Amino acid sequence: MDENRMQNGEGQGEQPAKQDAKDNLLNKIQQLGETNLPQMGQDSNIHCLTIIGQIEGHVQLPPQNKTTKYEHVIPQIVAIEQNPKIEGLLIILNTVGGDVEAGLAIAEMLASLSKPTVSIVLGGGHSIGVPIAVSCDHSYIAETATMTIHPVRLTGLVIGVPQTFEYLDKMQERVIKFVTSHSNISEEKFKELMFSKGNLTRDIGTNVVGNDAVKYGLIDETGGVGQAIQKLNQLIEQERGGKERMIQ
Repeated sequence: MDENRMQNGEGQGEQPAKQDAKDNLLNKIQQLGETNLPQMGQDSNIHCLTIIGQIEGHVQLPPQNKTTKYEHVIPQIVAIEQNPKIEGLLIILNTVGGDVEAGLAIAEMLASLSKPTVSIVLGGGHSIGVPIAVSCDHSYIAETATMTIHPVRLTGLVIGVPQTFEYLDKMQERVIKFVTSHSNISEEKFKELMFSKGNLTRDIGTNVVGNDAVKYGLIDETGGVGQAIQKLNQLIEQERGGKERMIQ
């Protein structure tokens, strides 16, 4: 029977279609590092966006590095804002940091979304990952997760050009202003953690673990994925209620 189908030309179009679907799936994984999962797919009103590895900006990192490319994240954020079916965004962070300007660009876009957003730091949300973590409406951190707060720098070398120092100093002020305006930590405390000596080996800065991040006001609560999704659903319900009142 199968031979008759092949002779009649039936089934010949099925293989290319399956191959195209497979190629499309592999392309999503290679380009974006993720694909639509069944529970977070088209039928869900919540979109999950992961920020993992090193945040890649204007300079392409070596292929062996696990990276989050900001030119891939930004179109996703725009699509989330425009898609009426998506009512909330869950950000999962496990990043070592990376390009400062790219990280700030992502953080600014997340902070400007009109839809409810919740972030959760799992493993680590270091360096420029800190502004991204606090950019959402509500933030969580796992008890074992850490956040490294340190000054902005290019390399471990001494900066000998005044213009370069001034540029880094202004960029650092942008980071401080963003973090303190989107969290409950004071500027004095954040700078104290940033310039602390002896906390990091051969460097200045501070490693902040889960509960301490909440105690300092950097993150709202300790918790996991379950609590984060529950909070996001609450924010979505509040958003719906507000829209209904405006219509009435």
